[in-house]
Amino acid sequence: MESSALQPVMIPGKILAAALATLLLGGCAIHPRPLTVDQRAATLQADQQAMFAAQTPVSGPITLDEAMARALKYNLDNRVKMMEEALAQRQLDLSNFDLLPQLTAAAGYTSRDNVLASSSRDIVTGQQSLVPSTSSERQAARADLGFSWNILDFGVSYYGAQQQADRVLATQERRRKVVQLLMQQTRQAYWQAAGAQKLQVQIEPLLAQAQQALDDSRAIESQGLKDPLQALGYQRELLDLVLQLETIHDELAQAKPKLASIMNLEPGKPYDLAPPDTLDTPELSIAPEQMERLALLNRPELVEAGYNERIGLNETHKAMAKLLPGVQLDVGAHYDSNDFLVNNEWRDAGVRVSWNLLNLLNAKHIKAAAKAQYDLAREQRLALNMAVLTQVHVAWIDYSSRRQQFELTRQLSDVEQRILTHTRNAAQANAQGKLAEIRAATSALMSELRLYQSYAAYQGAYGQMIATLGLDPVPATVASHDLATLETALRDTTKQWDRPAAAGATAQ
Repeated sequence: MESSALQPVMIPGKILAAALATLLLGGCAIHPRPLTVDQRAATLQADQQAMFAAQTPVSGPITLDEAMARALKYNLDNRVKMMEEALAQRQLDLSNFDLLPQLTAAAGYTSRDNVLASSSRDIVTGQQSLVPSTSSERQAARADLGFSWNILDFGVSYYGAQQQADRVLATQERRRKVVQLLMQQTRQAYWQAAGAQKLQVQIEPLLAQAQQALDDSRAIESQGLKDPLQALGYQRELLDLVLQLETIHDELAQAKPKLASIMNLEPGKPYDLAPPDTLDTPELSIAPEQMERLALLNRPELVEAGYNERIGLNETHKAMAKLLPGVQLDVGAHYDSNDFLVNNEWRDAGVRVSWNLLNLLNAKHIKAAAKAQYDLAREQRLALNMAVLTQVHVAWIDYSSRRQQFELTRQLSDVEQRILTHTRNAAQANAQGKLAEIRAATSALMSELRLYQSYAAYQGAYGQMIATLGLDPVPATVASHDLATLETALRDTTKQWDRPAAAGATAQ
């Protein structure tokens, strides 16, 4: 009867506890919190400062070697790859710690509001055989220091560490690829910007001259001093030339910002370039018949594929190791402040063998999956070999074609410049003479623009050829990573690759 009398009192307590638990869980629930405009603005300002922090300021006209050194040191994509390489190395350090045994230290304190007591009951008569007694204090402090080593886990961790070591090497190869392509892009963008810098100086006076001739023609037309159809036809040709010049002007205006982005210079900040006086036509010192073998030895993708193949092989080893029984060694030291204990301090040791027998039933599938991963990595490497060989031949054809196109463009530009010289000498102080001069100057300017575009494409094909062969623009070890040292390393490495042709176009 006493128990039933207590039931109405206990139900509200449970309800109250449930309500409190519901409120507590509701308060701990996570809700989406979008970033505010102020938070984004603060992050944006910090990001802008970090993007261009700790960079050597531009102190003068930038040479090609300096542009490549700046891209190598400050380009954000390259810095991301460096961070990925550092992260892979840190993960390898963590994997090496997994090879060590476990050393566990634990300490604690317990307290009870009553005595931990127990009694015994006779299993035959069901009667209590001993009075209630205790062998534990109400408060006790305990400490344990355990050393355990699982040989199976060590084997699996060993192969895992080997895999992570190969991933570090694969990350280094991916960074090599980024650097090679970055140097090729810098080389091509530099010459596009160099041409833009030179031609922008010429296009402004030419635009002013064309605009003045257009104004003069309109004045003549308004005064009725010339046949309207002739005046309009003259103006049409002038406007067509002005439109061409404006198009060229817009195209030139985009070249230097693109190069600035590659070098990670602050957008909109003016800078000057210092290109060589002549447009040399470098030729690779590597014989074409040696290029296939060189690419197969050096291409980062192939080296990375080799590491992936080793990762797949170690995955097979891991799968085989997991099929073996596990042997665990345990050694420990313990302390308990319980005064009822005869020995408050003690040490123990043990050996335990465990074996997941179900793995034996699945052993065939485990080994097959691991072997399939290895076979896939091997076939990918073979397929990549074929792709690299094809790329070598395609890059060589493109390089040879770009070189020939540049030679023809150079000859055409020379002809246009000579035509401009003769046209200026023969020009008269009349509107028609001005039109002929403006037309010849525009043609010469466009031919010079095509010359720099062709040379930039030729330099890009040259850089692509170097990247296709897997040649590194910077040695594996450099004395320092300041701009001057990187410039010297880049210059010395490039000299080993090319031999400048005897004839070169002069950058007028």
